[in-house]
Amino acid sequence: MDFSQTLSLKSNAIVEQWVKAVYQDEQIEATNELTFKAVQNSLPRVLKALVTILSESATSDLQTVVDASLEHGTLRAEQGFEPAEIAREYRLFRLVIFSYLEEDLLNASPQEVLRAVRLIDMIIDEAIARCFHSYTQGRIQEFKQLQSQSRLTNQELTRLVRAGKEGLSHLAHELKTPLTSIIGYADLFLRQQRQQPELKDSYTNLENIERVLKNGRLLVRLINDTLEISRYDTGQMILQPTLTDVHDLINLVIEMIEPLAHAKELSLVVDCDRAPKQVTTDPLRLQQIVTNLLSNAIRYTQTGSILLKCWMESQQQWAISVTDSGIGISPEAQTQIFNPYFRAVTYPQVQNTDGTGLGLAIVSQFVQLMHGEIKVNSQLGKGSTFTVILPSELSAQIEY
Repeated sequence: MDFSQTLSLKSNAIVEQWVKAVYQDEQIEATNELTFKAVQNSLPRVLKALVTILSESATSDLQTVVDASLEHGTLRAEQGFEPAEIAREYRLFRLVIFSYLEEDLLNASPQEVLRAVRLIDMIIDEAIARCFHSYTQGRIQEFKQLQSQSRLTNQELTRLVRAGKEGLSHLAHELKTPLTSIIGYADLFLRQQRQQPELKDSYTNLENIERVLKNGRLLVRLINDTLEISRYDTGQMILQPTLTDVHDLINLVIEMIEPLAHAKELSLVVDCDRAPKQVTTDPLRLQQIVTNLLSNAIRYTQTGSILLKCWMESQQQWAISVTDSGIGISPEAQTQIFNPYFRAVTYPQVQNTDGTGLGLAIVSQFVQLMHGEIKVNSQLGKGSTFTVILPSELSAQIEY
């Protein structure tokens, strides 16, 4: 009796019955999220090769059993099967095959039955062995990839921790300077008060108090800027877009910044005739962007002027730029100026300014948060232009 004919005629039914049995087996949980095609995998090829092996007339195709079983194991590793689940699906495969051959086996001679059972068991056992081999190799490869990813993650965490320590060290150094000054001048003021009460309202005394206030303000600004950077890095910053009058906001910033420009005898020019009347944006963050850009321009400009311009870039975007006639920025430094604490100042007249190295970093982060873009155009000794392009309609409450 040729059992291969029965298997060949009923191969589709066998595969469907086997897939159904695998789905119904509660101990094979990996199939819960898989499609019919993903479950059947390479088993139809194993069954087709088994037909050739059972047939006495056809050439045995054992190589297909090997190849299909290896592929089956690789795919099962990718699908997250456990070894016990693979063993159970092959057990079900064996049971389904014999259930479809049962009638033929009952009508066959003992020798024919023995031959068929031995061949079927041999092929399925070989398939299991090959499948587990490729499955194991797949899992080993997956483990190596996870190990490599874990190593890269650890390296990145180490880098971040080192960068954090360096940042804290830098911050501590920056905080130490104004604190030392505050303590020194406060101590001097107290000693003068105790020793010479008549100096209470003298020019020197007032100058010392002014130094204390100046360094105190610098300290507060440094702490506030650091907190802004920290909030952005930890994803705790939320935008609150509202309909904002651009001209009113610019005028408010100019009122705050103008005394700084006058103190250095700089000309502050505003050209916002082409600015949009209103935009939907976060007014607080926009105010901080403009304030920081103007403060930076004034800080690094000794003579000349500061120009603030606003205009509509397109129907969906508007732009604001700040141009100064200051010391300029080298091409090398332009790639780093938006990094926290970076300062490329080498000019003696501005080295001791009250800059924290955080202003442009905050501007850059706010612009990114508002889905905008910032550009810099600068030459050493010829000034700089910072241009910020922002959307006219910022989506409601964006959280970073």
